[in-house]
Amino acid sequence: MAATAASPAAPAGTAARAGRALARLASAAAVLCALAELLAGPAYRIGALALGPALQTMRWGATIAVGAAVVALLALLLALRGKAPRATRWHAGLALALAIAVAAPPLVMYGRLLQLPRIHDISTDTADPPAFDAVLPRRALARNPVDYSAATAAQQRSGYPDLEPLLLPLAPAAAFERALQAARAMGWEIVAASAEALRLEATDTTLLFGFEDDVVVRIRPHPQGSVVDVRSLSRIGGSDFGTNATRVRAYLKRLADRAATP
Repeated sequence: MAATAASPAAPAGTAARAGRALARLASAAAVLCALAELLAGPAYRIGALALGPALQTMRWGATIAVGAAVVALLALLLALRGKAPRATRWHAGLALALAIAVAAPPLVMYGRLLQLPRIHDISTDTADPPAFDAVLPRRALARNPVDYSAATAAQQRSGYPDLEPLLLPLAPAAAFERALQAARAMGWEIVAASAEALRLEATDTTLLFGFEDDVVVRIRPHPQGSVVDVRSLSRIGGSDFGTNATRVRAYLKRLADRAATP
């Protein structure tokens, strides 16, 4: 009778042990993928990895993290079925959450790549974009040219129809001062700034991979004050994943807020 009573618990115990083992496997895989994704950018910045392998590391990290999430989900289901201790269930749940967190950012970026135009040059004035000058020596080895093409303009108008010049109720000189303050507040490296020419050029470096993108801000007189145009151009990469458009939006908002402050 004792053996008969114990036999129904055996499958449950097996499920609990399997859940515990899978939870450990999933959490270990998720941690390794997280480290790979976090270190790919710095490895590229210091020259330990070329851009291709660094990006491939990100892709493989996300792919394996998806698999780890599936394993963690199975571990959680087995732990629940086997009535495993609470610590095992928590372990499986945390492994699942970690794997999803690791896989999500690259997958979101890939989704953006499919939805956004494959361009790397953004200007609020697509008909007469501000030209680069002071940053040209820095772009000597850049893969992307500074010419703003009609094809880029068409793709930008389709993908980012909200981007347009900013009208400020300020005299051009005052608008330039606010524009320079906003650029510094963005953390950009100011390459050149001319109050006489009412323009500035700067370089913004991305956090993870250290990509250097160049920005030019142009101010022109307007009957109602001043009109501000911004152009942001990546040095490398066919698609910028929306980085330049996001940068231009953030800058224009910061500038508008500063202009509204007495």
